Amino acid sequence: MTTHHDRTADAGATRPPDEEGWGPPATPGAPGRLRRLWRGRPEDPRWVRPAFLGLLLATALLYLYNLSASGYANSFYSAAVQAGSQSWKAFFFGSLDAANAITVDKPPAALWPMALAVRVFGLSSWSVLVPEVLMGVATVAVVYAAVRRRFRPAAGLIAGAVLALTPVAALMFRFNNPDALLALLMSVACWLVVRALEDGRTRWLVWAGAAIGFAFLAKTLQAFLILPALALVYGVCAPVRLRKRLAQLALAALAVVVCGGWWVAVVELWPASSRPYIGGSQNNSFLELTFGYNGLGRLNGEETGSVGGGGGTGGGGQWGETGWDRMFDSEIGGQISWLLPAALILLAAGLVATRRGGRTDPARASFLVWGGSLLTTAAVFSYMAGIFHQYYTVALAPYLAAVVGMGAAALWERRERVWASLALAAAVTATAAWGYVLLDRTPDYLPWLRWAVLVGGLAAALGLVFAGRLGRRTALTVAGLGVVASLAAPTAYTLSTVREGHSGSIVTAGPAGASTGGGRGGGFPGGANPPGQGQGRAQGGPGNGGFPGGAPGRNQPNNGAPGTGGTGGTAPGGQAAPGGRSGEGGPAGGGGGMGGLLDGAQVDSEARKLLEADAGRYTWVAAAIGAQNAASYQLSTGEPVMAIGGFNGTDPSPTLARFKEYVADGEIHYLVGGGGGGGLGGDSGTSSQITSWVEANFKEVTAGSATFYDLTQPKT
Repeated sequence: MTTHHDRTADAGATRPPDEEGWGPPATPGAPGRLRRLWRGRPEDPRWVRPAFLGLLLATALLYLYNLSASGYANSFYSAAVQAGSQSWKAFFFGSLDAANAITVDKPPAALWPMALAVRVFGLSSWSVLVPEVLMGVATVAVVYAAVRRRFRPAAGLIAGAVLALTPVAALMFRFNNPDALLALLMSVACWLVVRALEDGRTRWLVWAGAAIGFAFLAKTLQAFLILPALALVYGVCAPVRLRKRLAQLALAALAVVVCGGWWVAVVELWPASSRPYIGGSQNNSFLELTFGYNGLGRLNGEETGSVGGGGGTGGGGQWGETGWDRMFDSEIGGQISWLLPAALILLAAGLVATRRGGRTDPARASFLVWGGSLLTTAAVFSYMAGIFHQYYTVALAPYLAAVVGMGAAALWERRERVWASLALAAAVTATAAWGYVLLDRTPDYLPWLRWAVLVGGLAAALGLVFAGRLGRRTALTVAGLGVVASLAAPTAYTLSTVREGHSGSIVTAGPAGASTGGGRGGGFPGGANPPGQGQGRAQGGPGNGGFPGGAPGRNQPNNGAPGTGGTGGTAPGGQAAPGGRSGEGGPAGGGGGMGGLLDGAQVDSEARKLLEADAGRYTWVAAAIGAQNAASYQLSTGEPVMAIGGFNGTDPSPTLARFKEYVADGEIHYLVGGGGGGGLGGDSGTSSQITSWVEANFKEVTAGSATFYDLTQPKT
């Protein structure tokens, strides 16, 4: 007869944790709390808590290294952060400027931590990006805690290390897109569901729903990708009666709606005339944005106002090939897939290892929670036909890391069984072979490493086949070699990532050539161009590539970040000095033109002085076509700049009639010239109409390399 204790041990656990999972109450007083913090659980070996704290410290130092090289990173979001630090109304709505003309094309939750940091510490690259680093460290801690609850400490440490050393994680936890907060909250949601599955307590499931609801306010419907998996696992595996499970799931769903819907309700009920236009929508509606451009359009590729069509149902398109192997292709593979084959093997083996645990076995449920989240998200990413960027895959990193840590621990406990040792060996073999393939895609980058990974991994795999027959010390040595060989390649890509700055809207991790798209081509994966745009060179100065100004890559000019620049140093105003790299070619953007749909213009000191003169007399010191262009001038001057047409220049805001009213009332001083056809809206869009009207009626002014139209000086 199998006892509960036997089942728990078979699941790879040490002993059931206490209520909070942190051991006995602390000794009163500060010294007692410090001892408890350092010692951790009394049943743990003394090395466990120091190792965990060391992991967090190492992650923080890694992600903080060279952080300011990215300047303001994605100036689109940095401009909104600056606006939110100056205006509470802009903070609440996520406006691109403090005068509240238009919002970003996402809900504002991801902007709030950065805006608060800027309010406290002032505007700088560090105040914008350090909150993202802290989210990365917190995510590592959450994954460790979730895995550690039911598996040995080493499992949590492996999971945390895998997450910290995933290249796309090192990229996005040092960048100011919404993905960092999303990854943190989704990890928290999975951890809370795991807690709920242990004892069936309602509060844990409700808190999980709250985390997912708040994640919706970071990146809308992407937060809901794992909801079906989490609900199904809890509905089947929770240790309470079915009726109570259904009631608990209903309460959790209510928490999702309340925590994600309160902001939406306020925005929809707020009079449109007294709030900013909802960027990314065509009808000034957040619900339209949610279910259109940021929702179903991402799946089917039909995105009104988008920068190009999707892959459709045929598998290919502007955003790369879709299909089951998308996560492994040349666009995505080097970002996330290093341990993905191993994760799939370990997930299957972990479910086999825990098959006798029964319906409510917590270890088995943990595999289902994290593995289900991994498979669901990967499947959606693989087949979505709309806008898809390589950095989206950071959402997979916590799930993948948890599965690897749990699977390795569960099989290690059973290494004396032939099938378990063979499964471990297969996971290491797959990782070594796939690491060789990925490294071979960048043959000039550390050419010796791929052979070291392959040979070391195969040697470790051979040893793991006999791990059950080896002495403990020898077996641990073999396992250590397997861990090192498995993490060596992604670690190299991660170190390459943190050594360089990244800016613009599309960024990728790893060394040059690690991804064939992501801003290294003409702005779309594979070098495709937006509709109506000509084929450009790989990347370079103004006019090259599919977008005006070329597509962004790594080490772009920093769009006015104080004291920072490209790799060539700094120039007045914080711009990259001559010699600073921009992607793989010359400087992106230029003059006062569009600069680039995905990256802003360079703002020289003459242009900045022009805009700053008499700035206090105007609501907006300037208006510019497209949000990235407007953001560059706003970050440089610290004054509100209106983004005509939102991110793409295609939003119908403001209308020509409304823009004329602003000009007549003396609210806008300049229009940034060089807007061309008005973004992607073509010659018939609102942006183009405004540009044509201004060029025909107002005087042109040159400041440095930029051209402006003085809206207070009509042509005679």
